[in-house]
Amino acid sequence: MSTLVLELRQGDLMVVNGAPIRFRNRARIELAAKARFLFGKQIMAPEAATTPARRIYFALQTAYIGNDEERPGGLVAARSLIAEFQEATTSASAREMLGQALGFAEADDCYQALKLTRRVMRHEEEVLGLPPLAAPRAEA
Repeated sequence: MSTLVLELRQGDLMVVNGAPIRFRNRARIELAAKARFLFGKQIMAPEAATTPARRIYFALQTAYIGNDEERPGGLVAARSLIAEFQEATTSASAREMLGQALGFAEADDCYQALKLTRRVMRHEEEVLGLPPLAAPRAEA
């Protein structure tokens, strides 16, 4: 069995199988089983979904790390948002990446879908002149 070792800083947020975990101190953890997880800058807060690509990311994030009731709705929302984005954009590469992302999500590989969507988000940020999103941090 393979394991994944992650090093997280104080205040980092991680979501594992739908459960948010905030680290009070620096930690090194080992995931010894398959889990749906995101951490740090990978996690988008709902209020940060302010652009079309960010809304797609948030929907895919919900399809990946939401609870059992939320995940199907996240995928439905992602399908719709991706179709709207693909119709509206002039970027062939963004259309292609989002098509691939949807394919990954429908094959239950939302982690790869999120990676592709982050690339589209970076492109959108450049086009719109937006700053990159900051990682969620602990409140003091």
